[in-house]
Amino acid sequence: MASKYRLFSKITAAAAACAFLFLTAGASRAETTRERVLREGKIVIGISNGAPWGFRDKNGDPAGFHPDLIKAAFEGLGVGKVEIVVTEFGALIPALTAQRFDAIAAGLYITPERCAVVAFSDPDLKLADAALVAEGNPKKIHSYAQIAANPEIKFGVGRGSTTAKNAAAAGLVEQRTQLFPDIQSNVSALLTGRIDVAAFSAPTVARILADENIHRVERALPFQGVQEGGKERFGYSAIAFRKDDGDLRDLYNSRLEALKLDGTVARIMARNGFTDQEKAPDLTSDQVCKGQD
Repeated sequence: MASKYRLFSKITAAAAACAFLFLTAGASRAETTRERVLREGKIVIGISNGAPWGFRDKNGDPAGFHPDLIKAAFEGLGVGKVEIVVTEFGALIPALTAQRFDAIAAGLYITPERCAVVAFSDPDLKLADAALVAEGNPKKIHSYAQIAANPEIKFGVGRGSTTAKNAAAAGLVEQRTQLFPDIQSNVSALLTGRIDVAAFSAPTVARILADENIHRVERALPFQGVQEGGKERFGYSAIAFRKDDGDLRDLYNSRLEALKLDGTVARIMARNGFTDQEKAPDLTSDQVCKGQD
């Protein structure tokens, strides 16, 4: 009888140990960002407060092309609340990796360097560089190459932006480039004569010129950006997620594809000042990261 009791005790102890290990393992498994977003019905995005990409509207709510895409993609999944964290453009990726927000929705271009540290969604726009100059274009500026060749031309661009990298690739050295933290300060420098030309993506220039409060500037036409093999280099924008949130990125990608097919992306593009010229080709983020555009 005693031996049977000891056997029963051992079996009971083993079962209890297994149950404890199971519960401990379950408790130690951290909730993923995707699971939390779907459970809470809320996603937090980082923006740099610059139109047309991502900014606060007059009510303080998230607005712009990428916040609009995030809203459309996730509202069908029961995620009805989009919160924003405003961060300087150059600090967006460090803030994302520090978990201050769940995704970057601020017109971030896909580049090989960024691909190494964030997980991009598939591209949503194809974009060229453009330039703003004083009314009448007094210095007749029409290309990066021209700016690089003339040391008297004062040039401004956004700190950490792909536009800045394109200008550098076209020969503009850092010592001759004034870097600005946001669109507003770059435009202000042009308006006050501290710079002669400010470079942005083409849609950003169009949005600036549509602002009824902006005067005495115009788009430099034509304008040639950085060239590769005789062709102009284009950029591709996307939403950025943390590397370990690939499942959240994949969920967004599936919704993005559906929104492209049903015309929602085209409507969001038009609402934010984009045209068919900016329509993204059928590419994945992996292809763009590898330069297969």
